[in-house]
Amino acid sequence: MVCPVCNQRKGKRFCPAKAAKICTTCCATEREVTIDCPFDCPHLKEARQREHKSLLDPAHFPYKEIRIGETFLRDHEELLLFCGRTVLSCALETSKATDRDIREALDALIQTYKTLGSGIYYETRPESAYAREIMGRIQGRFRELQENETQQMGFSRTRDADILHILVFLYRMALDRDNGRSRGKAFLDFMRQHFRPAEEKPAAAPSLIIPGA
Repeated sequence: MVCPVCNQRKGKRFCPAKAAKICTTCCATEREVTIDCPFDCPHLKEARQREHKSLLDPAHFPYKEIRIGETFLRDHEELLLFCGRTVLSCALETSKATDRDIREALDALIQTYKTLGSGIYYETRPESAYAREIMGRIQGRFRELQENETQQMGFSRTRDADILHILVFLYRMALDRDNGRSRGKAFLDFMRQHFRPAEEKPAAAPSLIIPGA
């Protein structure tokens, strides 16, 4: 059977996205570029293990003025889990969203939350329609959290400044996990492993490796 991607070489690997065997060359070069690979593809899973080779250099962190140490993350573990699961669910609910869309949404949210700290609110809107959709979903979940806290306690214990720090942390992690592919979902796959509800996680989920602060 000829590979349906290049129509030249012999198909050898079964591609779930194409529902057919494709050649190894196309599998390697078109994966998450022209082919929308499902998370459960065994060849994609194997590639994930060797894609991520080094952590993001702290010297090149975006928003370096925002310092995030391990103490902050430990003290705000509950908020980190909430934000991580919110970003994950909002991205999965947005059809065809990729890591690029998630990064753009996170970056726009960070810029928007920074204006809250300055006292002059200005909402940054992403260019990508998918990113705008993700951003809107996330903002809605954050508003709901703070409104529920206000109704229950008379005030919101979740500060905008703390949300900003968590967003910056997740944005740095998204950059760290970028595999450079136009339809890449390596970061989204990473989030699926670490921020899914406990009852949905595999028994031996890999530990969360945090880029330096």
